[in-house]
Amino acid sequence: MSLVGPRPVVQDELENYGSTARFYLAARPGLTGLWQVSGRSDTTYAERVRLDRLYVSRWSFFRDVRIIAMTVPALLTSKGAR
Repeated sequence: MSLVGPRPVVQDELENYGSTARFYLAARPGLTGLWQVSGRSDTTYAERVRLDRLYVSRWSFFRDVRIIAMTVPALLTSKGAR
């Protein structure tokens, strides 16, 4: 597990990723990620899959730093958490 990356999914959920599963499988799961700072539970599962694919395909160190910085306000406001 890494600090930033897609959230872990169970094998049954991987089927929801369809042809984009290869993007998900190319990255180590993370404690925080693009989905967590983009609304979490306020998004659809399809949006989660899209965000995971986007994260993996556009990964950069600076993007990870930005996600880490965005995690703090997301945790404090609980926006998107149910």
